[in-house]
Amino acid sequence: MNEGITLYDLQKRVKGCLESGFPHSYWVKGEISAVKTNFSGHCYIDLVDKDGFSADIRAKGHAIVWSSSWRVLRPYFVGATGRELSVGMNILVKAQVQYSELYGLSLIVYDIDPSFTVGEAELRRREVMNRLREEGMFDMNTTLELPPLPRSFAVISSETAAGYRDFMKHLHDNSYGFKFYTKLYSAPMQGGTAPAGIVEALDGVIADVEGGAESFDAVLILRGGGSAVDLSCFDDYDLCANVAQFPLPVMVAVGHDQDYHICDMVACTSVKTPTALADYILDIFAQEEAMLSSLASRLALALNNKFSAENSRLEMLHRTLVHKLEPLFVVRTNTLDLLEQRIKKGDPANLMKGGYCVVESEGRRVTSVADVSCGDRLSLMLKDGEVVCNVEQILEKNF
Repeated sequence: MNEGITLYDLQKRVKGCLESGFPHSYWVKGEISAVKTNFSGHCYIDLVDKDGFSADIRAKGHAIVWSSSWRVLRPYFVGATGRELSVGMNILVKAQVQYSELYGLSLIVYDIDPSFTVGEAELRRREVMNRLREEGMFDMNTTLELPPLPRSFAVISSETAAGYRDFMKHLHDNSYGFKFYTKLYSAPMQGGTAPAGIVEALDGVIADVEGGAESFDAVLILRGGGSAVDLSCFDDYDLCANVAQFPLPVMVAVGHDQDYHICDMVACTSVKTPTALADYILDIFAQEEAMLSSLASRLALALNNKFSAENSRLEMLHRTLVHKLEPLFVVRTNTLDLLEQRIKKGDPANLMKGGYCVVESEGRRVTSVADVSCGDRLSLMLKDGEVVCNVEQILEKNF
């Protein structure tokens, strides 16, 4: 009768074979399908290996980073990559094979290579970024402010570059009719000579500004899209250090939508493409124009409301004055009528119609016998004419 062996004995034999067959540590590649850190500080990682053509999972494995190692490896990995371990990330770990009768096969991780995850170029980028931060240059240009309405620009680009031509057409042929001044400082925009060429162009801008030949609101660095190799020059330390320390605001538009370089990070302003940069500048003026139009409309509305309010107030004052002055006007009119009647009654012409006359002597009114002497020549004005006579006798009477 075949009694067989226990599962434990079988697992123990497997453990012995595996651990004797894999006595050393190995660098193992895999994609993270799950990752967690428990309360004890141990990190548990599930790894998968996918077929390169079908993306089907062809192998699975379990890895453990003990807390003593994880306390060192985690900050090192995050510092180098800028990222935590996460699902979907490809990693390269140095691990030793371990087999447990209870838990099966595991990989005990002692090291993680961050350069595998981010690639050598990304690792160099991070080294440049860290150096710029340590030297206090990273945020220098980002603190500079553009003028409210920037109109004058030094443009660093290649004269034959499509991105430069697109930018110039978009900026200068804008539908708003806004006017700008641009001056090109030509430089190579890719390859090994690009960083030094762009730095030389930056030096040329400063020389013109300090010499009084030019006055610019900002410097624009323009280049259209290209391969990662073509655009890697915009991660160069010397170039980025010059951009970061430049005394004028630097606006960078390099590459396609998915491209982002250290020059973008240290510049005052960064957009994805040269055309997008032209739009960015035009939007500043369009927004200002819209604000002024809005203010003009609000001012006109406020003035119209003020005029309406004043007109209403004047109409009310008019009605109040008419109401208050009308009785006074009637009284004054009646008084004038009485005065007119009295004046008419005292009019000499009216008196003469009643048989009275006006006596004058040499142009002077005579109202008393004391005003004349015998021999005086008198004029008697009657209602229908004048009588001239000489005084022969003066008789005084008391009435």
